[in-house]
Formats: sequence, structure tokens, C-alpha cells
Amino acid sequence: MADVSFLAAFAGGIFSFISPCVLPLVPGYISYVSGVSFEEIRREDDKAGAALRRRQMLFTSLAFVAGLSLVFISFGASATLLAKLLGQYRGVIEKIAGAVLIIFGLHLANVFRIRWLDLDTRRQTAARPVGLFGAFVVGVAFAFGWTPCIGPILGGILVLAGARETIGEGVALLAVYSAGLGVPFVLTALAMDRFFLASARIRKHYRLIERVSGGLLVLLGLLILTNQFTIIGRALDRWFPWLTSLS
Repeated sequence: MADVSFLAAFAGGIFSFISPCVLPLVPGYISYVSGVSFEEIRREDDKAGAALRRRQMLFTSLAFVAGLSLVFISFGASATLLAKLLGQYRGVIEKIAGAVLIIFGLHLANVFRIRWLDLDTRRQTAARPVGLFGAFVVGVAFAFGWTPCIGPILGGILVLAGARETIGEGVALLAVYSAGLGVPFVLTALAMDRFFLASARIRKHYRLIERVSGGLLVLLGLLILTNQFTIIGRALDRWFPWLTSLS
């Protein structure tokens, strides 16, 4: 059976990337961690320098993604470990987790707002990071600082991680989520000019994106709450049998 959890994790990472509190700030973070200004990015008269700047943005972006991935993966390991320790209460925990996912989904879809999920705990600093290690540290800070903002989606993935049998599976699930968030970030560093065009189009559909991602969280919550989560896996096996070979 296709593993729906990993598909949901990757999709969750992409939805986190295009969320209103992440997408508009991506160019600024790429410029910040790489030390390449927007003026330098837009220069077209220095092709040799452009290639050097592109490599610089690529490697620092990879270091940045490694930092945020480390944090999210540690969250996944912790969620799975906690669930194993509380294994005797698994049924109750699943009911609570399903209800929490539904609440997060309704918040994300703007049915109502939960104030603390709208917090932004980032810390601004005038100093730029130095090299790859500095970019890695900023990635760690990004993961912690944006957790309240992307909390509904991340919370949903952590619920799925808590349901995994082993800590390794929980780690893998959050690694897939991090890939969904990190791969677009790295691709943006390689094609900043195209990103500006694409992001302008995406911003026009923020409300729809929020409603779709919120609706998906509500659906996951209902399936977990009613112990019907395997329905999606069976449907995917029927409609997309090739996904089984990828699981």
C-alpha cells in the first residue's frame, strides 16, 4: 500500500514554503545567508561574477536547509519517542491528535484564528552570517522562529510521525517534510529571477492555498479521529499503483 504519510509530509513541506509567512521572505533570506545583494543578483553585465554568485547562493542555501532540517527531524524523533513511551494510551492520543488537526485546519482555512499560531518569533540582526556555518545556524533559527507560523502544517506532520512504529520512521517522515520545504528554497537560489515571477502569481491565490491546506488538515484529522486513515492509501493504490513502488 502506498505510504500516504510520506506523500502528505512532502506536500506539507511545499505548502509551508508557499505560505504567506514564508514565501515573501525567501529572497531576503537567500540574500542574507549568501551575502549577495539584490542589485548583484539582478546584474546581467558580469556573467563570470554571476556564476560565482550563483554557486555562493547554492551552497549557502544548502547549508541553510541543512540547519532547518536538523531541527524538524529532531522534532520528528521526539514525537515518535513520546508516542512510544505513551503507547498504552495510543487510542486516546489518536483521538486528541485528530481533534487538534481539525482545529489547526480550521485555523489555517481562516474559519477562525488562534492568536498564538500567528506569532512570529524571528529575531532580526544586522550582522550577516559568515560562510556555510553561519548559513547553517540561520537555518536552525529559521526552523524555531517560523514554527508558530507553519505550526498547523508542521503539527499535522508531527502527529503522523507520532503514529510511526520506530523513531527512524519518524525521522524519515520529517526529513521528507524538510525536503518539501527545502528543495524549493534551493531551486529559488538557482533561479531567483523566475522566482519573482512565480511568487507574484502565487500571492494572488494565497487565500485559496490556505483554504486547500486547511481542508487537507481537517480531512487528515477526521480520518485519524475515525480510524479510517488507510482509506487514502487504498485509494492511491487503486488510482496510482506506481506509487507503491516508491514507498
